[in-house]
Amino acid sequence: MVSIYSKPVTIKSLSYRNALLQSMSNALSQHSHVIIMGQGVDDHKGTFGSTLGLAEKYGKMRVFDIPLSEEGNTGMAVGAALNGVYPIQTHIRTDFSLLAMSQIVNMAAKYKYMYGGHFNVPMLIRLIIGRSWGQGAQHSQSLQSLFAHIPGLQVIMPSNAYSIMSSYDYAVNHYKGPVISFEHRILYDIEFNENVVYDADPFNSKKVREGSDVTIVATSIMVIEALRAADYVQKTLNLNCEIIDLHSVSHMDKKLILDSVKKTGKLFVADTSWQAYGVAAEISRLICEEDPSILKAAVVSIGMQPAPCPTTQSLEKLFYPSIYDFISKLTFLITGKTHIPDENKISEGYKKFKGPF
Repeated sequence: MVSIYSKPVTIKSLSYRNALLQSMSNALSQHSHVIIMGQGVDDHKGTFGSTLGLAEKYGKMRVFDIPLSEEGNTGMAVGAALNGVYPIQTHIRTDFSLLAMSQIVNMAAKYKYMYGGHFNVPMLIRLIIGRSWGQGAQHSQSLQSLFAHIPGLQVIMPSNAYSIMSSYDYAVNHYKGPVISFEHRILYDIEFNENVVYDADPFNSKKVREGSDVTIVATSIMVIEALRAADYVQKTLNLNCEIIDLHSVSHMDKKLILDSVKKTGKLFVADTSWQAYGVAAEISRLICEEDPSILKAAVVSIGMQPAPCPTTQSLEKLFYPSIYDFISKLTFLITGKTHIPDENKISEGYKKFKGPF
């Protein structure tokens, strides 16, 4: 047993998808004022299995499909939140939230500030990042930096099943504002077994691996890639990586990052989005403004290529950073020498998402 902000849970093997389904079911069963709304949340696939069977169990007044009108539906969710309902809104692709930006940015994020704290908008918006299987330019974007730029929004990127369970439970039961959560579609099928002890605030950034040679700050599925890369460089080159799961993009644990970089002297940032004006840029700004002298080498970052995502699989492979790019850049940062990764020594990663939609 471990404690998640005073809530004991039994640690066991749990997939990302089942953690989502369990957290959605828990929210509905524990609170009669929780509703789930989104495209396909009540159909036979239940948003990739994350809401499967909930409409039948809790009723279609509480778990219901919505039309293709993102701004209108999000406006309904904001209004519901202002009147005592807790809405969980799901966008089956992150990209679709762009059609609801006025409600998210101008309404949900600002109500507390515009009315002197008398109004809160507690709600959870789940945004799913698509990747692989030819998702294309309008279904593959990772827009966390865009939302993290806005005061009033809590933006998180859960990287494992237990992070889903603790963060969503905390959002529904304790947090008084709007939470934007980015779920990576490829994570859904991964089973998680590790013991994780969370802080009092499950939104905090977390150190997931101790090390001395470099600090890796990663988001979402890049945490999995960071762990794979760290295992490889330790076994192959005897290099020790410290890994921080950023988790909260909007309210990162600055002290955790600074203390780690002070120890290692080197910083590697792995994000799921574009590098320009993004997470890597923000963490670099943190170091530059607080204490640039702690760096022994220039910051290195990886992310998507600076273009819309191509649809063809061959080009898509070049668009996203590979584990080989990760290891090559990481080892050069630590050692200053070029290293060609040995494919036979790299642990098996996640299975690519192949559909259906």
